[in-house]
Amino acid sequence: MHPVDPTPLDGDRLDQLWDFDDPAESAARFRAELTMTAPGSVAHEELRTQLARALGLLDREAEAVAELDAVEANGPTDPRVRTRLHLERARLHHSNHRAAQSIPQFQAAVTSARAADEDFLLVDALHMLAIADPDNAEHWTRAALAATDRTTDRRTRRWIGALRNNFGWARHDRGDFAGALEEFERARDAYRANGSVEQQRVADWAVGRALRSLGRYDEALAVQTRLGGGEPDGYVEEELGELLLATGAPERARVHFARAADLLAGDPGLDEPDRLERLRALGGG
Repeated sequence: MHPVDPTPLDGDRLDQLWDFDDPAESAARFRAELTMTAPGSVAHEELRTQLARALGLLDREAEAVAELDAVEANGPTDPRVRTRLHLERARLHHSNHRAAQSIPQFQAAVTSARAADEDFLLVDALHMLAIADPDNAEHWTRAALAATDRTTDRRTRRWIGALRNNFGWARHDRGDFAGALEEFERARDAYRANGSVEQQRVADWAVGRALRSLGRYDEALAVQTRLGGGEPDGYVEEELGELLLATGAPERARVHFARAADLLAGDPGLDEPDRLERLRALGGG
């Protein structure tokens, strides 16, 4: 009997295989990569958990669970594999509106990642806990930020932007607009140092949104006007409308509200019919 190859899945290679905007293509890449790794090896089992994640994003939960069950049936002892199993089972629960069932699995992933000294997976699990368990979001986010602060791992430090952004919204939701602005500015700085153009754009938008909540309309308008010079964006148009309405220019605002309504009506990520109805009404529709 040959010993299991303990070599873990290379993080940079995993980043190359993933395209979160195209989970079907990602799944195909994982299947191809699986043919080139030894069955039963640590890398092979990790890849299967990522195939499960891609299937989950495609709303193919039964297939995703089957992949995870197959990995589990092999009795994995490697802590990275155990952590990924907990993470992906938890993500499936969460994405299928079973947040209460996801929390124990995310917590198990935290425990396993800490035991394995795997900072990237630890931060991933803590970041997801902050989303699944909003009542304790600040606790989980602070724990995740502490992990990013103490590590020198480049991939782990890439979490800083997302963590600061999420923390900013948590503070904004409870009315701490100054605190939210501080977090959004930190997220923006993190994305400028190590993020995509789209991530930087979203971070700038969040800064502008917090400025509006603070009543700093001129500064907010400058941010959103600059963003409005790029690709059409319903969220930017909405903010421009809100800012012009707040500063006594309802006629100018109407144009932006109408554009926002048209653009956001086709956004599958926005499930807020009252918000869309308000935009249509303010846009004269």
